[in-house]
Amino acid sequence: MNMQNTTAIPSYLSIESLGPWATYLTQIERVTPYLDKALLPWVETLIRPKRALIVDVPIRLDNGVIAHYEGYRVQHNLSRGPGKGGIRFHPEVTLSEVMALSAWMTIKNAVVNVPYGGAKGGIRVDPKKLSMPELERLTRRYASEINILIGPDRDIPAPDINTNEQVMAWIMDTFSMNQGRTATGVVTGKPVTLGGSLGRHDATGRGVFICTVEAARRIGLSIPGARVAVQGFGNVGEAAARLFADAGAKVVAIQDETGSIFNPNGFDVRRVHRHRIETGQLAGVPDAEAIDAEHFWACDVDILVAAALENQITEHNAPAIRARILAEGANGPTTPEADLILQDNKVLVVPDVLANAGGVTVSYFEWVQDISAFFWTEEEINSRLDRIMRDAFAAVWDAAQNKGILLRTAAFVLGCERVLMARKLRGLYP
Repeated sequence: MNMQNTTAIPSYLSIESLGPWATYLTQIERVTPYLDKALLPWVETLIRPKRALIVDVPIRLDNGVIAHYEGYRVQHNLSRGPGKGGIRFHPEVTLSEVMALSAWMTIKNAVVNVPYGGAKGGIRVDPKKLSMPELERLTRRYASEINILIGPDRDIPAPDINTNEQVMAWIMDTFSMNQGRTATGVVTGKPVTLGGSLGRHDATGRGVFICTVEAARRIGLSIPGARVAVQGFGNVGEAAARLFADAGAKVVAIQDETGSIFNPNGFDVRRVHRHRIETGQLAGVPDAEAIDAEHFWACDVDILVAAALENQITEHNAPAIRARILAEGANGPTTPEADLILQDNKVLVVPDVLANAGGVTVSYFEWVQDISAFFWTEEEINSRLDRIMRDAFAAVWDAAQNKGILLRTAAFVLGCERVLMARKLRGLYP
C-alpha cells in the first residue's frame, strides 16, 4: 500500500484535500510491515471508511435569518462493535479531519480493548458566535440529520472540541423524541442526572496522566519535581495539568489559543483555571511571563502534554522540543515528519491512540451503566480506568520492546491486529 496510490484515496477527496487523513494513511503504511502476515489480505479495510455522511444543517438565527452549516458523521470501522467517537463544533472542521479522527478512534478503542468501532462527527461552525438558543437549534437539527446512523447499539457520540454535557443532553433528547422513548445510551458524556457517569469530565486527562506516569517509571523519571508544559487548557489539558501538579510536578508552561505563559517555579493550576474561566484568556495570570508560541515548544521541561488540536507538532517546531516525554492528549497532534525528528532526538512519544484513551474508556463505563441502569461510584470508575490504562500501556510497551519499534508503531500494531482479526473472523456478507 502506498499513500500516493489513488486507490487509498476515497473518490470524495482529492489528493490535495487529504489533510489529517494523509497522516493516518502514513501511519498505516508504516505499521503494515509489522502486522501478522495472515492479516495482510484484510489490511485495506483500515484505509476505507465504512460510511461517510455529509449533512446540511439549516437553522433559524435569532434575527430570523436562515443559516446553513455543513455537518459530518463518519463510521470508519464497525468490526468490533458499534461506532464510538466524539462530535466537535469548530470553524475548521473538514471531512478529511473527521475521517482521520474516526480512524484513530477505531485504533484507540482496540488498543484499550473496549468493544467499539471507530466513528466521529462534527459541524463546521464557530459556536462562540451563536447564542445559546441558536446552539441548541443547531445541535438538535444536526442530531436529527444523523439520526439514521446513531443509536445505543449502532453509533454512540460523545463530547469533543466545543461540545459538552449540555450538547450531549440535547442530542439524547432529540434522539429519544424521535424514538418515542428515553434512550440514555445513545450518547456518553451526558450530565450525571441524565445517565452520565461520574469521573467522565477528567477521564481523558487522567488517562494522559496515568500513561505518562507509566512511561516515566520505565525511563527512570521521577514525577515529583518534574517540569511539565501543557499545550491546550481545555478539559484534557487542565485535568492533566492538575493531576501532575497534585503529584508533585511543576507545571511551568501553558499554552492555549489565547497565548502562552511561563513560570519557572510552577503554576497553581487551579488558580490558572479560575482565571481562564473568569477572563477567557491566559493573559493576566498572576506571576506569569507571557512568551511567544515558538518559545513554548523550546521550554526546558521533562514532560510535554499536547492537548490541543491535530498537526500542532511539525517538522518546523519538533527540533526545538527538549522534553524527555511527549504525551499526546489530542488526536493526531504530531505529523509523521515530526515523529521522525522526535525519534532522532530521543523524545519518547506516548501516542494519542493510547494516551488519550481514558475518555472513551469511561464513556464505555457510562454506556454499560446506562444499559444496566446500575451506576458506580467515582472511586470505582477511577480504579477501573487506572487498571485498563496501565494494562494497555504495559501491552504496548512490551510490544515495542520485543519488536524494537516505537510506542506509536506498537500501539498501531496491537490495535490494527485486533481490528483485522475481527474483520477476518466475521468474513464477508454476502
